[in-house]
Amino acid sequence: MEYYINEPYPSIDNLDMNIAYGQILLSNIGGLQCEMNAVSLYFYNHVILEQLWPELSQAMHKISIVEMHHLEIFAKMCCHLGVDPRLWDCQNDFLEYWSPGYNVYPRQINTMLENAIIQEQNTIQIYQHQASCIHEPIIQDVLNRIIKDEQLHVQILESFLYEYNHNLQTDI
Repeated sequence: MEYYINEPYPSIDNLDMNIAYGQILLSNIGGLQCEMNAVSLYFYNHVILEQLWPELSQAMHKISIVEMHHLEIFAKMCCHLGVDPRLWDCQNDFLEYWSPGYNVYPRQINTMLENAIIQEQNTIQIYQHQASCIHEPIIQDVLNRIIKDEQLHVQILESFLYEYNHNLQTDI
């Protein structure tokens, strides 16, 4: 199974400096709803599920790798746009560092999967909003390409949730 869409990510080599756009994209690196959250949450889920449900654990690991690639893309875009790509967010000209406390860490499998699905859906909405507000075709193309991966993640997580709920119902 693939955990990313088999389609290249747009090149950011010709991206011109634009600090305002860079500050918007910083939220995708270190904001309340960011790629770093996804990487850390899927890593955690992978570790705690390893013995309990190895297939889901492996899926969480592979999704985290895709999310790490998204994190790298956003960080490189921020560099091109002229902003420092630390794990932080810029809101109203105030920089706040990312915190692992931004994540919710449910340990019940159905809640864990539901949380991951909600996080992916929120990310998709944020990226769609950014693509509509940022008037730079390269950034729009990158956001729309990453959205496709996030939509795939929703489908994968929903299939695990369905399997979990189906098995739970048949075990009763």
